[in-house]
Amino acid sequence: MTYATDRLHEEIAYIAYHFHWNLEDILDLEHRDRRRYTEQIAGFVARASAQG
Repeated sequence: MTYATDRLHEEIAYIAYHFHWNLEDILDLEHRDRRRYTEQIAGFVARASAQG
């Protein structure tokens, strides 16, 4: 199974935007680690939004 290119680009942009990591570092992550970071960022964003 291959991972959708569009989804990969979304994850890269999301992590780069929020953590300011460079492309090479993000691409070096394993898929599950990249997904974990995107989920954690989403939690940060949700909590920040809830706090006002």
